[in-house]
Amino acid sequence: MLIGKEDGQADLYRDELAGFAGLMEKEPQLCQAIVNPLYAREARLKVLTAVLEKLSLSKVMNAFLLLLFDKGRFGFVGNINEFYQKLADELKGIAKASLISAAELSSEAVEKIRVSLSKKTGRDVVLDVEQDPSLIGGVVTQIGDLVLDGSIKTQLLNMRESFKRGESV
Repeated sequence: MLIGKEDGQADLYRDELAGFAGLMEKEPQLCQAIVNPLYAREARLKVLTAVLEKLSLSKVMNAFLLLLFDKGRFGFVGNINEFYQKLADELKGIAKASLISAAELSSEAVEKIRVSLSKKTGRDVVLDVEQDPSLIGGVVTQIGDLVLDGSIKTQLLNMRESFKRGESV
C-alpha cells in the first residue's frame, strides 16, 4: 500500500522524501554519518534526529525515515525515493516517458507524440525529451518496459540482420 494514499497526502510525502533523498545525495558525508556502522548506533541516530528536527518534516515522514534507520535500510533511501515517485505518479494517473529523437523536434511535434502516448496508455504522459544524432532519423520512445523504436538506425540494423540470414527485405 502507498503511504499517503489513504490520507490524501501522497504529494506532500513525495516532496518531503524527494527533498530528503536529494539532501543525502548532495551531502554524502552526512549520509555516511547516519549509515556507517563504524559509528555508534546512538550517535548515528542522534545525527538523523537532529537533521529531521531541522527539516520539519511531517510526522509520517519522520516515522518512516526513523523506521528505515531502525531496520538498517537507511542507505536505500535514494532507491526508495525513486520507487515512491513512480508509485505516486501511478496514483495520480501520470506516466513518465522518454522521447529520443535524431534531430530537434518542434514543440507541436512533441505535444502530438505526448497526446498520442496518453491515448494509448490512458494516462497523462510527461515526456523527457532528448536528442541523439546517432539515431540518424526518427524517434525512440520508452514508457516503463515498453520501447517504441522508430529510428532509422534500428531499421538499418534490422535490414542488415535480414540480409545476413538471407531473407529478402
